[in-house]
Amino acid sequence: MHLPIGFALLAFALAVGGGAVGATLGTSHHRLCALISLGAGTLLGVTVFAILPEAFGTLHWWGLLLAAGSGYVLFALITRYIFHVCPACAASHFDEATTHRFSEISAAMMLALAIHCTADGLALAAGHEEQDQASHVNHSGAAAQDGTSAKRSRALDFSLVMAVCVHKVPEGLALGALLLGAGFAPRSALLRVSAVEAATLAGAALGLAFLRNANTVWLDGIVAHVGGGFLFLAKHAVAGEIFKHHKSLVLVSFGIGIGVIGGLTLLLRWF
Repeated sequence: MHLPIGFALLAFALAVGGGAVGATLGTSHHRLCALISLGAGTLLGVTVFAILPEAFGTLHWWGLLLAAGSGYVLFALITRYIFHVCPACAASHFDEATTHRFSEISAAMMLALAIHCTADGLALAAGHEEQDQASHVNHSGAAAQDGTSAKRSRALDFSLVMAVCVHKVPEGLALGALLLGAGFAPRSALLRVSAVEAATLAGAALGLAFLRNANTVWLDGIVAHVGGGFLFLAKHAVAGEIFKHHKSLVLVSFGIGIGVIGGLTLLLRWF
């Protein structure tokens, strides 16, 4: 039961650590691009290799499409009408004029990022709950296919943790650097990064409170919904200006992220 909170704490610590670096030292666009693309690759990898296959085993195709599509559309709407849902994925849009206007847009940005972080925490809780249920079924004398299902759920849980934690580092870096560029003192910037990223812990706590012993269909639907949001983040991170600025760097880093998560997911399914 405490593992999702532990994973959320790890993700929170990585984001705050990245925020501390960004808030005190800033970061070069070139380095940030590499980290953003790596994180985006892990998000796409966990969606393609773990979330969608696991959810497809439970949901009808239309249910999977609806769940994933709703996550994608939600993040798209937030980005369009509130603020960029992820400062790392939208780093190339944060020019000098934007940072100087931060006092005018801070509330909208905090709201958008809080929703994003809550989804991260919820994904960690839902993925672990599904793995926990599959393990209990397998240990109770289930058939061989249930053992396979347990391996798939374990792979989903582990790859979700990896993807969330990896993308938290550039997320914190980008947010800390943005706040530093907006004129905030390092201490004040770090406090704001911590406040926003604490929503990850809130999402995990909500997941533990409401998803324990939930039906597998609901768990897969929630994970697929979060996966749709991950697809949006991955697309948003490598498209547009950031892709044009450092094409080779983006492609290599993005490919590494996909390959690492894909390889680990497949490995966990076999053993």
